[in-house]
Amino acid sequence: MNRRTFVKNTGVMAATSLGFTSAISKEILQKKSVIVDTHLHCFAGADDERFPYHHKAPYRPERAATPQQLLQCMNDGGIDYAIVVHPEPYQDDHRYLEYCLEVGDGRLKGTCLFFADDPETFKKLPELAKRIPIVAARIHAYVPERLPPFGKPELRRLWKLASDNGLAIQLHFEPRYAPGFEPLIREFKDTTVLIDHLGRPFQGSLDEYDKVLGWSKYPNVIVKLSGIPSSDNYPHREIAPTIQHLVDEFGADRMMYGGGFGPDTTGDSYGAVIDRCKSFLPDLSATDQAKIFGNNAARIFGF
Repeated sequence: MNRRTFVKNTGVMAATSLGFTSAISKEILQKKSVIVDTHLHCFAGADDERFPYHHKAPYRPERAATPQQLLQCMNDGGIDYAIVVHPEPYQDDHRYLEYCLEVGDGRLKGTCLFFADDPETFKKLPELAKRIPIVAARIHAYVPERLPPFGKPELRRLWKLASDNGLAIQLHFEPRYAPGFEPLIREFKDTTVLIDHLGRPFQGSLDEYDKVLGWSKYPNVIVKLSGIPSSDNYPHREIAPTIQHLVDEFGADRMMYGGGFGPDTTGDSYGAVIDRCKSFLPDLSATDQAKIFGNNAARIFGF
């Protein structure tokens, strides 16, 4: 069975583990719209020896946020599908991601993390893409000592490899690093590019963030409505005008919702995060809101 057939089949498989029955899949398929969380992390926790953190892990969460917890919160909070974004503590060891997607049994897909300056990447990524339902390769440009090789053939090779394997490129970056990505966004115009956390508008100057807003001219770029900052935190700016600007520039067809899951999440708190996000979109029609909160992701990621 090839990956495309596998993804198609798992998208409609009954979720039989953990007490989830085939009725879930039937109910979801009958909906006119679905809710998809496109951005969450799962962790086995510091005490789970089966899935140790990588020796290069930049941080090591003590508490677990497991796929079992996630599925329960999804059921209780009304979330139909989700994307498990492989987090940095595991680096390019994807064993826990594989475990999460196996437990998810058709309701979860994943984002992988590989590094352009590691020659093993170019063998490992295609193997992983054939084995499990991943939808994107994530690239970080966030910490000065761990930047991707901007302007070098290795980064272009990784971008092309992901594209050739049917994956989107998922970018997590501070706005000052946006110019390093633009040549590849422009070159690989048929490859979907996902911008995490609104492009981190409060972690750059207005001029730097204008570069991110300018990517609206590329039809393959999609912005995630995730990681929405609070005005209680530095730099104490209101986020609503920025979100409205993104809606004006990218439109409802090129935005996706994500976020809200962690060790303490409940069904109620999961739903509350969605409600908060919707509060920033009061002028959008129900149809456009449905696109952002699930229908775009279901279409693009094959749920």
